[in-house]
Amino acid sequence: MKLKSLAHLLATGALVLSGLARADAVQTLKDFGREVKSGKAEFTQTVSSPDGQRKKSSSGSFEFQRPNQFRFAYTKPFEQLIVGDGQKVWIYDPDLKQASARRMSAALGATPAALLAGANLEKDFELKALPAAQGLEWVQAQPRQADAGLQSLKVGFKGRELAAIEVVDGFGQRSLLQFSAVQTNAPVAAERFRFVLPPGADLIEQ
Repeated sequence: MKLKSLAHLLATGALVLSGLARADAVQTLKDFGREVKSGKAEFTQTVSSPDGQRKKSSSGSFEFQRPNQFRFAYTKPFEQLIVGDGQKVWIYDPDLKQASARRMSAALGATPAALLAGANLEKDFELKALPAAQGLEWVQAQPRQADAGLQSLKVGFKGRELAAIEVVDGFGQRSLLQFSAVQTNAPVAAERFRFVLPPGADLIEQ
Protein backbone atom coordinates (compact mmCIF):
# COMPACT_ATOMS: atom_id res chain seq x y z
CA MET A 1 0.00 0.00 0.00
CA LYS A 2 2.82 2.35 0.87
CA LEU A 3 4.60 1.52 -2.36
CA LYS A 4 1.46 2.17 -4.33
CA SER A 5 0.93 5.47 -2.55
CA LEU A 6 4.53 6.47 -3.19
CA ALA A 7 4.24 5.63 -6.88
CA HIS A 8 1.03 7.62 -7.08
CA LEU A 9 2.72 10.54 -5.34
CA LEU A 10 5.68 10.44 -7.71
CA ALA A 11 3.41 10.27 -10.76
CA THR A 12 1.31 13.16 -9.49
CA GLY A 13 4.43 15.15 -8.72
CA ALA A 14 5.76 14.53 -12.22
CA LEU A 15 2.54 15.83 -13.69
CA VAL A 16 2.71 18.93 -11.52
CA LEU A 17 6.33 19.57 -12.49
CA SER A 18 5.44 19.05 -16.15
CA GLY A 19 2.68 21.61 -15.84
CA LEU A 20 5.07 24.05 -14.19
CA ALA A 21 7.57 23.59 -17.03
CA ARG A 22 4.91 24.40 -19.62
CA ALA A 23 3.76 27.42 -17.62
CA ASP A 24 7.38 28.57 -17.46
CA ALA A 25 7.58 28.37 -21.26
CA VAL A 26 4.73 30.88 -21.52
CA GLN A 27 6.52 33.12 -19.03
CA THR A 28 9.73 32.76 -21.04
CA LEU A 29 7.95 34.04 -24.14
CA LYS A 30 6.41 36.92 -22.17
CA ASP A 31 9.85 37.77 -20.78
CA PHE A 32 11.27 37.64 -24.31
CA GLY A 33 8.61 40.09 -25.50
CA ARG A 34 9.22 42.43 -22.58
CA GLU A 35 12.98 42.26 -22.10
CA VAL A 36 14.45 41.61 -25.56
CA LYS A 37 14.44 44.85 -27.57
CA SER A 38 16.74 43.77 -30.40
CA GLY A 39 18.60 40.75 -31.62
CA LYS A 40 20.16 38.77 -34.41
CA ALA A 41 20.41 35.11 -35.36
CA GLU A 42 21.05 32.63 -38.14
CA PHE A 43 18.11 30.56 -39.32
CA THR A 44 17.11 27.60 -41.43
CA GLN A 45 13.59 27.34 -42.79
CA THR A 46 11.88 24.12 -43.85
CA VAL A 47 8.57 24.39 -45.70
CA SER A 48 6.47 21.22 -45.96
CA SER A 49 3.43 20.56 -48.11
CA PRO A 50 0.15 19.74 -46.30
CA ASP A 51 0.70 16.01 -46.88
CA GLY A 52 4.29 16.23 -45.64
CA GLN A 53 5.65 14.67 -48.83
CA ARG A 54 7.31 17.72 -50.35
CA LYS A 55 9.83 19.85 -48.51
CA LYS A 56 12.10 22.73 -49.40
CA SER A 57 14.77 24.32 -47.27
CA SER A 58 16.39 27.74 -47.15
CA SER A 59 18.70 29.59 -44.78
CA GLY A 60 19.92 33.04 -43.93
CA SER A 61 20.14 35.62 -41.16
CA PHE A 62 17.58 37.50 -39.11
CA GLU A 63 17.83 40.83 -37.27
CA PHE A 64 15.19 42.83 -35.43
CA GLN A 65 14.59 45.84 -33.28
CA ARG A 66 11.35 46.75 -31.55
CA PRO A 67 8.96 48.04 -32.52
CA ASN A 68 8.33 46.53 -35.97
CA GLN A 69 11.80 46.69 -37.50
CA PHE A 70 13.26 43.49 -38.90
CA ARG A 71 15.42 42.06 -41.64
CA PHE A 72 15.27 38.52 -43.06
CA ALA A 73 18.15 37.97 -45.50
CA TYR A 74 17.83 34.63 -47.30
CA THR A 75 21.11 33.43 -48.81
CA LYS A 76 20.47 29.79 -49.81
CA PRO A 77 19.36 28.37 -52.15
CA PHE A 78 18.33 31.77 -53.55
CA GLU A 79 18.82 35.30 -52.31
CA GLN A 80 15.82 37.26 -51.08
CA LEU A 81 15.56 40.22 -48.72
CA ILE A 82 12.62 41.14 -46.49
CA VAL A 83 12.90 44.40 -44.57
CA GLY A 84 10.43 45.99 -42.18
CA ASP A 85 11.27 49.63 -41.50
CA GLY A 86 8.44 50.32 -39.07
CA GLN A 87 6.21 51.83 -41.75
CA LYS A 88 6.43 49.43 -44.69
CA VAL A 89 7.53 45.89 -45.44
CA TRP A 90 9.83 45.57 -48.45
CA ILE A 91 10.53 42.32 -50.32
CA TYR A 92 13.36 42.28 -52.85
CA ASP A 93 14.26 39.50 -55.30
CA PRO A 94 17.75 40.12 -56.75
CA ASP A 95 17.30 37.57 -59.56
CA LEU A 96 14.16 39.30 -60.83
CA LYS A 97 15.46 42.77 -59.90
CA GLN A 98 12.01 43.41 -58.48
CA ALA A 99 10.85 44.83 -55.16
CA SER A 100 7.41 45.10 -53.59
CA ALA A 101 6.25 47.26 -50.70
CA ARG A 102 3.21 47.07 -48.45
CA ARG A 103 2.10 49.09 -45.47
CA MET A 104 3.26 47.52 -42.22
CA SER A 105 -0.28 47.26 -40.85
CA ALA A 106 -1.37 45.24 -43.90
CA ALA A 107 1.72 43.07 -44.24
CA LEU A 108 2.73 42.19 -40.68
CA GLY A 109 -0.44 40.61 -39.35
CA ALA A 110 0.04 37.43 -37.33
CA THR A 111 3.48 36.51 -38.67
CA PRO A 112 6.71 35.34 -37.02
CA ALA A 113 8.06 38.85 -37.54
CA ALA A 114 5.09 40.29 -35.62
CA LEU A 115 5.69 37.78 -32.85
CA LEU A 116 9.41 38.57 -32.54
CA ALA A 117 9.53 42.28 -33.35
CA GLY A 118 5.98 43.48 -32.64
CA ALA A 119 5.19 46.21 -30.16
CA ASN A 120 2.77 44.29 -27.93
CA LEU A 121 2.98 40.49 -27.78
CA GLU A 122 0.05 39.84 -25.43
CA LYS A 123 -2.20 42.33 -27.19
CA ASP A 124 -1.72 40.57 -30.54
CA PHE A 125 -1.56 36.92 -29.39
CA GLU A 126 -3.23 34.63 -26.88
CA LEU A 127 -0.55 32.41 -25.32
CA LYS A 128 -0.97 28.78 -24.25
CA ALA A 129 1.58 26.23 -23.02
CA LEU A 130 2.08 23.06 -25.09
CA PRO A 131 3.79 19.75 -24.25
CA ALA A 132 7.55 19.66 -24.73
CA ALA A 133 8.72 18.13 -28.02
CA GLN A 134 11.99 17.77 -29.95
CA GLY A 135 13.87 18.82 -26.81
CA LEU A 136 12.11 22.22 -26.70
CA GLU A 137 9.43 23.85 -24.57
CA TRP A 138 6.62 25.07 -26.86
CA VAL A 139 4.08 27.87 -26.61
CA GLN A 140 1.08 28.29 -28.89
CA ALA A 141 0.59 31.91 -29.93
CA GLN A 142 -2.97 32.22 -31.21
CA PRO A 143 -3.55 35.46 -33.16
CA ARG A 144 -6.33 37.50 -31.60
CA GLN A 145 -7.44 38.89 -34.97
CA ALA A 146 -10.01 36.63 -36.61
CA ASP A 147 -8.69 36.99 -40.19
CA ALA A 148 -5.08 35.99 -39.48
CA GLY A 149 -5.16 33.23 -42.13
CA LEU A 150 -3.18 30.79 -39.96
CA GLN A 151 -4.06 27.42 -38.50
CA SER A 152 -1.38 27.62 -35.83
CA LEU A 153 1.72 29.52 -34.71
CA LYS A 154 4.09 28.00 -32.14
CA VAL A 155 7.31 29.18 -30.50
CA GLY A 156 9.96 26.82 -29.10
CA PHE A 157 12.54 27.66 -26.42
CA LYS A 158 15.58 25.76 -25.21
CA GLY A 159 15.89 27.04 -21.69
CA ARG A 160 15.46 30.79 -22.11
CA GLU A 161 16.88 30.88 -25.63
CA LEU A 162 14.67 31.25 -28.68
CA ALA A 163 15.09 28.08 -30.74
CA ALA A 164 12.25 27.69 -33.26
CA ILE A 165 8.98 28.99 -34.69
CA GLU A 166 6.50 26.77 -36.49
CA VAL A 167 3.69 28.16 -38.63
CA VAL A 168 0.86 26.27 -40.31
CA ASP A 169 -0.95 28.48 -42.81
CA GLY A 170 -4.59 28.36 -43.85
CA PHE A 171 -3.83 25.79 -46.56
CA GLY A 172 -2.02 23.41 -44.19
CA GLN A 173 1.48 24.27 -45.40
CA ARG A 174 3.96 24.03 -42.53
CA SER A 175 6.99 26.31 -42.11
CA LEU A 176 9.58 25.59 -39.45
CA LEU A 177 12.14 28.29 -38.62
CA GLN A 178 15.06 27.03 -36.52
CA PHE A 179 17.40 29.61 -35.00
CA SER A 180 21.08 29.36 -34.08
CA ALA A 181 23.79 31.77 -32.89
CA VAL A 182 21.07 33.84 -31.21
CA GLN A 183 22.23 37.18 -29.78
CA THR A 184 19.60 38.97 -27.69
CA ASN A 185 19.73 42.72 -27.14
CA ALA A 186 22.65 42.90 -29.52
CA PRO A 187 23.10 46.35 -31.10
CA VAL A 188 21.84 46.48 -34.68
CA ALA A 189 22.69 49.46 -36.90
CA ALA A 190 19.67 51.54 -37.95
CA GLU A 191 20.55 51.28 -41.64
CA ARG A 192 19.93 47.52 -41.49
CA PHE A 193 16.23 48.33 -41.42
CA ARG A 194 16.27 50.77 -44.34
CA PHE A 195 15.58 49.55 -47.84
CA VAL A 196 17.00 51.45 -50.81
CA LEU A 197 15.76 50.33 -54.22
CA PRO A 198 18.78 49.14 -56.25
CA PRO A 199 19.40 50.94 -59.58
CA GLY A 200 17.42 49.36 -62.41
CA ALA A 201 15.07 47.43 -60.12
CA ASP A 202 11.29 47.65 -60.50
CA LEU A 203 9.05 48.57 -57.57
CA ILE A 204 5.51 47.28 -57.10
CA GLU A 205 3.50 49.16 -54.47
CA GLN A 206 0.71 47.09 -52.93
